[in-house]
Amino acid sequence: MIIGAGGVGTVVAHKVASHPEIFSDIMLASRTKSKCDDIAKAIGGNKIKTAAIDAENVPELVKLIKSFGPELVINVALPYQDLTIMDACLEAGVHYLDTANYEPKEEAKFEYSWQWAYQEKFKNAGLTAILGCGFDPGVTNIFTAYAAKHHFDEIHYLDIVDCNAGDHGKPFATNFNPEINIREVTQKGKYWENGAWVETQPHEIHKPLNYPEIGPKESYVIFHEELESLVKNFPTLKRARFWMTFGQEYLTHLRVIQNIGMAGIEPINYQGMEIVPIQFLKAVLPNPGDLGENYVGKTSIGCRIKGIKDGKEKTYYIYNNCDHVEAYKETGTQAVSYTTGVPAMVGAMMLMKGIWKSPGVFNVEEFNPDPFLQQLAKDGLPWIEVHDGDLEF
Repeated sequence: MIIGAGGVGTVVAHKVASHPEIFSDIMLASRTKSKCDDIAKAIGGNKIKTAAIDAENVPELVKLIKSFGPELVINVALPYQDLTIMDACLEAGVHYLDTANYEPKEEAKFEYSWQWAYQEKFKNAGLTAILGCGFDPGVTNIFTAYAAKHHFDEIHYLDIVDCNAGDHGKPFATNFNPEINIREVTQKGKYWENGAWVETQPHEIHKPLNYPEIGPKESYVIFHEELESLVKNFPTLKRARFWMTFGQEYLTHLRVIQNIGMAGIEPINYQGMEIVPIQFLKAVLPNPGDLGENYVGKTSIGCRIKGIKDGKEKTYYIYNNCDHVEAYKETGTQAVSYTTGVPAMVGAMMLMKGIWKSPGVFNVEEFNPDPFLQQLAKDGLPWIEVHDGDLEF
C-alpha cells in the first residue's frame, strides 16, 4: 500500500506497477481519492486500487490497511504523518517504509529520535521499519555504506552534494511539498566535526562546486537528516556535511517570504478564520507535481568521501545524474520526484524479497548496499564512481 499521491507517490506507483512479479496487488491511498484515480488511470491496466485516507487518523488507517491486507506500507505522505502511519502499521501487523523523517507540525525541526524510539515496538512485533529510503536521505546513505564496504578501511570526511541544475520556467516554485521544502532550507545550518555538531546561520557557508555534466554551481551547507544517522553508524567520520545548490533568485524569494512572515508555521487570525501562513503560501505556489512538463536540465546528487585504505589516503566520489525530461517521459514527474520515488520502490523490493528484512527500526545504511544499488541502476538511476579525483574541499 502506498500512502501519498504527490509527485513522489506518482513515481512510486509507476515503478511498483512495473514489477508485478514482486508487487502483485497495489493500493494507492491519499486524502484526495481523485488524485489517486488520476495516477491509476495514467498507469492503466487496472493495476492499482485506490482509496481515500486521512493519514493522521490511526483507526481509519488501521481499518484500510486491514481491509486491503498488504505486506508493506510505503509512506510518501507528509513527514508530520510518519508516527501515525507507524502506529497503524504496528496495530495492523505490516512492515513500514518512508522517505523522510518525522517532524512535528508545530516546530520547524526534524530528527530521527521520535522514530528511533519505535525500535522495541517493531522488534517485539517482528516487523521491519525502513527509514529514509529516498535519494537524500536514502541513496546517499547507501552510497556511503557501499564505499565503506568496498573502498575504505575508515571513512574520515563525507560531503553529500546535491545539485538541481534544472529550469522549470517559473519565477518561484519548490521541487517538493512547499511546506516541507521552505522549512528545511530556511532553518540554521549544521554539520558534524570532531565529535560534535557545529551550527551555522542559514546559508552562511557556501562555495561554487563543479558537478559532472553541469559545471560550477554555488552550493550551500545546510542540515540534512541523513547526517544524523550516518555519523551514528560510521563513527570514524571526522566531518560530515551536506551541500545543496540554490540560485540567487530562489534565495531572494525565500528571504522575502521569510521577511514578510509567509514562512510562519503559527496560526494567525484572518477575517475570523485561523490560517497558517506557510499553508496559505503552499496553496498559491505551483504544485511541485505539475512542474515536470516544461522542466529541462539535470540533477546531480552524490557523496564525496576521503579516508584510508590499506594505510593510504584515498578519495572517492559516487553520484547519479538524472534528466528532468527523461523522468517526465517515463512517469510524468520531474527528476526531484523521480530520484526520491525510484529508491522507495527499490527499498520496498528489498523488503519483499527478504533481503532487507529484520525486526526493528533501521536506517538504510544498516542493510547490505549491493543488491539495492544493482537494482537501482536497472530501474533508471545508474551511478558513477570516480576514484582518487579532486573533491574540491
